[in-house]
Amino acid sequence: MPTEDSPRRVAKHWQDCTNVYDFLEQIRLRPGAWLSGGSLRDLQSMLIGYQVAVGVHSITEPCDFWHGGAFSQWLGKRLGGSSPLGWAADIERNTPNGSTSVDEFFHLLDAYRSDAAQNPEPTAATTAPPGIEYMCNTFVTLFWRRRLLTQAEQQLEDQGFRVVRLAAGEWTTEQDMHRAIADALVFPDYYGRNLDALNDCLGDVACYGGYDDSPEGTGLVLSFTDYDCFAAVCPRAAQDVLDTIACRARLAAVLQRRFFCLLHSNDPDIQFEPIGAMSVMWNSDEWMDVNRR
Repeated sequence: MPTEDSPRRVAKHWQDCTNVYDFLEQIRLRPGAWLSGGSLRDLQSMLIGYQVAVGVHSITEPCDFWHGGAFSQWLGKRLGGSSPLGWAADIERNTPNGSTSVDEFFHLLDAYRSDAAQNPEPTAATTAPPGIEYMCNTFVTLFWRRRLLTQAEQQLEDQGFRVVRLAAGEWTTEQDMHRAIADALVFPDYYGRNLDALNDCLGDVACYGGYDDSPEGTGLVLSFTDYDCFAAVCPRAAQDVLDTIACRARLAAVLQRRFFCLLHSNDPDIQFEPIGAMSVMWNSDEWMDVNRR
């Protein structure tokens, strides 16, 4: 039973959990509902999956249950050694009679968190670089829901990016596209309004332009809406524009500058050929087909 000095643990839906420790409290309350047969190794796999998901979605959260991570290192010191099988096997091997490995894990977890709170150690910053979620897999990211695109634009602007918005649905010819991009990025008067000239001038802007003068020193984002409309009337040019952007973005990254593209489509099934030897991919919230229905 909880006392005045112990926290009152309340059962909640897993979607209401705010971090990994909140999630673990739900498992502590109802281990039989979460862990088949009370297996601590199932919990270890679950926590590794949690940590992978946090990394994939670029969420900054204290969570280190990898084999060899902070919890494993602390446990090894406490137990006088560790095995190559991971912390779950170490706890199972050292569980005293009359207890279970799951109960022992939570006892040790409380001690680990208490030690960490009393003896904080300086750690390297774990915050992901701004915009990295739109650069690590592809330099052109697709969006179907305008709401998600708007949220992404606002988040990037809050991080210091310059977001250039282009209404591709208004383009009915390749020249319309050249004119709009040239005006938005202030290309020089000698811009030739062809794909070779776009490659040259976009490279100048992406790799050497003054777009990252903000205190955050972030970068430049091109955000196209209704790109499926342009792709329908000028399919080859639409593909070539994305290929040019991807190539210039990769060169910019080599020069330690951030440049990438957000691409809105009204067609949830739109596909493009690989660009810059990389695929055009859906954003993480709409990556699964079912999330675009």
